[in-house]
Amino acid sequence: MSVRQAVVLPSAILLALSLHAGDTFADTAAAPAQGTASAGSLDATLIALDRSAYDAWKTRNAKFWDTFLADGFAGWGAVGRLDKAAAKKEYTGADCEIKSFGLSNGQARLLGKGVALITYVASVDGSCAGQKVPADSRAASVYVRDGARWKGAFHAGDTIVDPKAAPASSAGTIKVEANDTDLTERDARTNAMLAVEKRLWEAWRLHDAEKMAAEMAREISFVDIFGTYFPTKAEGLKAWSGSAAGCDVSHIAFTDAAGRMLSPTVGFITFKAQADGTCFGQKIGPIWSSSFYVKDGDAWKWTFGINIPGRVHRG
Repeated sequence: MSVRQAVVLPSAILLALSLHAGDTFADTAAAPAQGTASAGSLDATLIALDRSAYDAWKTRNAKFWDTFLADGFAGWGAVGRLDKAAAKKEYTGADCEIKSFGLSNGQARLLGKGVALITYVASVDGSCAGQKVPADSRAASVYVRDGARWKGAFHAGDTIVDPKAAPASSAGTIKVEANDTDLTERDARTNAMLAVEKRLWEAWRLHDAEKMAAEMAREISFVDIFGTYFPTKAEGLKAWSGSAAGCDVSHIAFTDAAGRMLSPTVGFITFKAQADGTCFGQKIGPIWSSSFYVKDGDAWKWTFGINIPGRVHRG
């Protein structure tokens, strides 16, 4: 799970880039049963939702978010974690001028019945709030089925950068904003997923592929803080262990963990992480992390994650 601290576009803008899906398509898109949808059909369904987002985004349609976002939506914004109310306010406020855009490399899969994930690359020529939009970003969206419609349950995005060319991080502290609180009470399921997460990060710290694999589902994918996408377990384990691992970490701490259940067998946690050490020769900055889990018998198994650089505020 590689980490860095770099300048990135606020994820509110990245979310606006990917979640403005048209209502007509959402009403007609059939929800594939778990294990029955072909990869191609699910890719097409979800990327069409995201692609139609751009036209709606340009109109700054505030009412769109009322029905598009699931009531239990969670994501990351300019100052930290967002619930639906905070997300609606932040996404509508983006002052953007977009000249052109394109979505590519879409890869979708079902996490469980009525829960789907898509990752893709967004290429944009434009600006938001006077800030140029990164040319290429890696985005991840999770949708849940609500009756006849898919609704946005989660989103995060990373600017794609070269890990070895990324700017060095600066020391600082995370400023906790008023809306940066637990989204749900820390129930038993949240705590169970968090316990797995801690074991997984500790195995990553030790570069122990066997221990990492033991905490993972059969099918996994991951977006690291450089915007690099690992589509398979084999690729992820190779990057995080042995001589390929680029990080030297002595200690890891988690704060502000919160959980959501998307179905009886799919849940996710969001939290802040701080690792003492370096990755690719750079001091590790604060990380805003999200991890998705699926139930395997009585155990929770990690199936997808995305890490984004936390904003550092000098005190």
